[in-house]
Amino acid sequence: MWAHSMTVQDYQDLIDRGWRRSGKYMYKPVMNQTCCPQYTIRCQPLQFQPSKSHKKVLKKMLKFLAKGEISKGHCEDEPMEPTVEDAVAGDFALITKLDAQCDLRTLSGDFRESLESEEKKKIKSSKKEESNELIQSQDIEEKLGSGEPSHSVKVHTVPKPGKGADLSKPPCRKAKEIRKERRRLKLMQQNPAGGLEGFQAQCEPPALFPAKAKSNQPKSLEDLIFESLPENASHKLEFTRFLCNSPLEAENPPNGPDCGYGSFHQQYWLDGKIIAVGVIDILPYCVSSVYLYYDPDYSFLSLGVYSALREIAFTRQLHEKTPQLSYYYMGFYIHSCPKMKYKGQYRPSDLLCPETYVWVPIEQCLPSLENFKYCRFNQDPEAVDEGRCKDPDRLQVFYRKAVMPYGVYKKQQRDPSEEAAVLQYAGLVGQACSERMLLFRS
Repeated sequence: MWAHSMTVQDYQDLIDRGWRRSGKYMYKPVMNQTCCPQYTIRCQPLQFQPSKSHKKVLKKMLKFLAKGEISKGHCEDEPMEPTVEDAVAGDFALITKLDAQCDLRTLSGDFRESLESEEKKKIKSSKKEESNELIQSQDIEEKLGSGEPSHSVKVHTVPKPGKGADLSKPPCRKAKEIRKERRRLKLMQQNPAGGLEGFQAQCEPPALFPAKAKSNQPKSLEDLIFESLPENASHKLEFTRFLCNSPLEAENPPNGPDCGYGSFHQQYWLDGKIIAVGVIDILPYCVSSVYLYYDPDYSFLSLGVYSALREIAFTRQLHEKTPQLSYYYMGFYIHSCPKMKYKGQYRPSDLLCPETYVWVPIEQCLPSLENFKYCRFNQDPEAVDEGRCKDPDRLQVFYRKAVMPYGVYKKQQRDPSEEAAVLQYAGLVGQACSERMLLFRS
């Protein structure tokens, strides 16, 4: 549908029912029919911790600003896509979390059989090696017992690569252990009587002066983004916001954010030159990312990832003034599309159930999405869409320069297809929006 004008609360309610906007064009995927279902995804910025690849992007930007040019050999095709190591780490974290809920019986038959056959091969291989070692040891004993020269018996065999340590060499020791041993021997030489006790006493912290605990707290997202640069930094990055053309009406309530609600262009200026623009909507409960476009000459800076992290930090900043504004919407998550799957790496995050419109942690959704493209995430079979349109007659229609409820409007219509279209609209937008928004009919 085309939105001529819309309040930020109406759009908030619409995106919480699976809608999105592109300019003034509003759309909602038909989830159970499309080849690639698009699930609305939101991140929880207040609990967000940047991953290893996120930190690399932020440090790369700081290094570029401080020192100038950096290697451009590792440009990312998808600006917001994480590295493989992050994806693997996320998968392992998910497997660990779901380990208590899954067993071999939940796997498909073919996959289970392949696992079992691999396990049998490993067992046979290990038994064969043990048998060879046993035969070899028996041969050695027979030779020794028969009186053959000992030099003809090779007691030590060099292990195969990856099969164990080389017994002809001393066992490896950590450098820390070696230093402790040297220190102990030195103390014993200096004081033979009490060297060992003195060494142990020095290793233990004094009771009256306990050692200060080292701070292992990771740097916050803000610390990583706003880390101070040297005075002679090679580049200067500026960040500005401007209102942009949008169907959303700008609002500035006293309890809202300082910049107000509405649609904004976040502009990234490098040394006076604009290199990227992020389009966002600031809504009552979230910052919604619309899209980002950037100068391809600066793709080596991973501007997609950088802008997403800046927007998450911006959401946290807005939350300080407006507590109910606490989510970051990233658009659609498409599990079957690698170019859209990366959004699931911004954790913690939730997916919107396409049938009941409740938010479900993404960890609970991924096992189902591995087997089915379209999924109902709400596990309660009795749950229904609480915001569904229950009384279509109260739907508001704008017809011939007049506002009227649908119950009045339908009495003036004789086209049977008109009712089907209006009822479909009511079902898609829900009862609350159908009573607040005006459906234009000519």
